[in-house]
Amino acid sequence: MNFNATLIGQLIAFLVFVVFTMKFVWPHLLKMMHDREARIADGLAAGEKGQEALVEAEQRHTELLDEGKQKAAEIITQAQHRGDEIIEESKINAKSEGERLIHAAKAEIEREKTQAKESLKGEVAVLALAGAEQILMREVDKNAHNEILNKLSSEL
Repeated sequence: MNFNATLIGQLIAFLVFVVFTMKFVWPHLLKMMHDREARIADGLAAGEKGQEALVEAEQRHTELLDEGKQKAAEIITQAQHRGDEIIEESKINAKSEGERLIHAAKAEIEREKTQAKESLKGEVAVLALAGAEQILMREVDKNAHNEILNKLSSEL
């Protein structure tokens, strides 16, 4: 065997193998590497978009939280104002109710006063009649009349 012929045969076989690999195998390998590279790039882009979305979500969360706190503070302020209004209304109602009770009590006192006067007038009339009766029973004397009238006035 000739060393050169073997070497040339192996060289030809190697070249056929290289041409076959470059024509049929190599494009598939390159396509797979490009596809993988594209998937990795898409994954990285999606990761970056996810990070941006996370930052935006955190900002939105902070905004919503601040907005909620502000609304809660407004509601509390409104409730305090309403509470103050209710207290003022209660004070006004209590004052008017007190005045109404005072007027009713004064009217009751006036009624009782009038009733007492009427009762007293009746008693005075009875006493006056009794005095007149006693005066008439005694003899008609000026001193006796004055004495009876003084006695009656002291009883009143």
